[in-house]
Amino acid sequence: MNLESSPRTFTVHPIGTVCQHPDGAVIEIAPAYADGLLGIEGFSHIVVCFWFDRNDAPDARAVLQTHPRADRRNPLTGVFATHSPRRPNLIGISLCRLLAVEGRRLKVDRIDALDGTPVLDLKCYIPSSRFPGETVRLPGWV
Repeated sequence: MNLESSPRTFTVHPIGTVCQHPDGAVIEIAPAYADGLLGIEGFSHIVVCFWFDRNDAPDARAVLQTHPRADRRNPLTGVFATHSPRRPNLIGISLCRLLAVEGRRLKVDRIDALDGTPVLDLKCYIPSSRFPGETVRLPGWV
């Protein structure tokens, strides 16, 4: 597929909202998606995919390099090698500890999203056993 000659767009629909509280955060799932939570309480951690909605502007989407953690002492780095909220597609991902499930409300320990942020998807976290004993490499600024 040639991306230059065949631009594609996608439509996503939020399944919920982040609600920040002083003692943690809650992921509030919309009623239409509540059935998708069946069995989630069996997991200690979940992956939350969300939309950086407050950065959704052409200038924010055009940023391809940044100083990690907004710290100019860190080297200029491509956004795909950072967790920057400014990127071509404003998808955020957080691994969260699932503390409680109360109906459509998932209480988590923390999430890198602001209050009111739209949630795009949830995934149960299953540690990978595909690469046991493999060493992880990280840059010095991490």
